[in-house]
Amino acid sequence: SGNTANCTAVVTVSDTVSPTAVCQNVTVFLDGSGNATITASDIDGGSTDNCGALTFSASQTAFNCANLGTNSVTLTATDGNGNTDNCAAVVTVSDTISPVVTCPGNQTESPNASCQFVLPDYTALGAATDNCGTAAITQSPAAGTTITGTTTITLTATDPSGNTSTCTFDVNLLDTTAPTAVCQNVTAFLDGAGNATITPSDLD
Repeated sequence: SGNTANCTAVVTVSDTVSPTAVCQNVTVFLDGSGNATITASDIDGGSTDNCGALTFSASQTAFNCANLGTNSVTLTATDGNGNTDNCAAVVTVSDTISPVVTCPGNQTESPNASCQFVLPDYTALGAATDNCGTAAITQSPAAGTTITGTTTITLTATDPSGNTSTCTFDVNLLDTTAPTAVCQNVTAFLDGAGNATITPSDLD
């Protein structure tokens, strides 16, 4: 008979499918102040979702000298409907900045009677600064080495990450020991003119 009737229904479309979080490991390098930062997207390795774009957050984004080495960081991927997924990335914190070492000026030392001098430990005269921790200073040639003339000393600063830098200065020997004069008696004979001469070495 061709009679019809209509009604309207509400169809609610809901997304309850979580995204798939995919992480990637990264390495960050500390700056001159001993700090480094990442963004959450830096550790995203290609996360996907069935519906649209994702936003990311990370459990840690700021690092310093206390974080040297490997750190586990959780990445959270959130889709537009509030569904989330997590994965873990390894953030390796590395320090590649060399310390700064400063040497003293040239040193003047007095040798012994044999014109020899035993080097002392000059490391306390040097100074070193580093972006991460305390740099240890070593000396070459080492303390206890015997020298007989002007010698260049190298101070090397090594930080906890193995980065190094060097500086140099000279040790000059100043002989302040008087010689020992030994005389001998001589006899000089006058010539026909009544004169005689000697040289200073005749008396040595």
